[in-house]
Amino acid sequence: MRLGMHTYSLYHHGVAEDWAGFELPWERQMTLFEMMDYIKTLGLEGLHLDAKALDRMDPAYFEQVRQYAQDRDLYLEFNFALKSGNYDAAVQFDIQEGVTIAHGIGADITKVGMNLKRPRPVAAGKFHPEMMTQLENVVQKVTAALDMVEKTGMKLALENHTDAFSEEVLWVLDRIDHPLVGACIDTVNGIHVTENPITAVENLAPRAFTNHFRDNKIVITPWGLKFTGAAVGEGDLDMKRAWELIRQNPDMNRINIELDLDCPLESMEAAMAFERAALERSVAYCRDVLEIC
Repeated sequence: MRLGMHTYSLYHHGVAEDWAGFELPWERQMTLFEMMDYIKTLGLEGLHLDAKALDRMDPAYFEQVRQYAQDRDLYLEFNFALKSGNYDAAVQFDIQEGVTIAHGIGADITKVGMNLKRPRPVAAGKFHPEMMTQLENVVQKVTAALDMVEKTGMKLALENHTDAFSEEVLWVLDRIDHPLVGACIDTVNGIHVTENPITAVENLAPRAFTNHFRDNKIVITPWGLKFTGAAVGEGDLDMKRAWELIRQNPDMNRINIELDLDCPLESMEAAMAFERAALERSVAYCRDVLEIC
């Protein structure tokens, strides 16, 4: 099992998708090549990255990225979402576009976010008629791209993002029914649709190619609760159980640490130091406690 990192772990360095309407109040502080050198110092072995991590978007640059990663024995996985009016448009592509970028940089797995729009109440919306129309649309888009997927040998991994129950992801996979189309497990995201996160891992682990290995903390407040990012092993999710489930799948040979930290924004230097320290603790937990090696 190889241990890598989702580039969102260094969001405050300016190398990942803007999410939930938040924009970083300072300029990017790290190139992709600098990031690859940095994770090598931590003993990490790969990157799960989106288009915001790329410094340019042209074939010559993609080849530089591919060669740089290969020379350092780093695996690369590309992360994009289907085009929609939601979230960060800079990381949204048609499947053919996303596969082209992924193949160009030497990635062998491409995570696809379905970008669904759920009706409320979310808790009662599993397989809602509005969702079925959207899920069928995803099936059609993926099916239309299968020739290209087969030619490149790329694996597509559909994520249980903050907009999908794990059973809905499985429904899409069953409809497509192709060996190069599987799942991407996010160990936290189930909670966003009121699904037990471990239930989502149990459902998706046998069908997954990759993962976002993420922990969150539950903070009780007078007005409810705050579900906030934490270093892996320092939150309230059962990361040991998640690891046990993931490791049972012989097709999944990587763990991608992801952090989504609420960093102090008064100082850029303090925010980046906070992020790096949490990443280092996450790596230590995965290596020393979970014994991922």
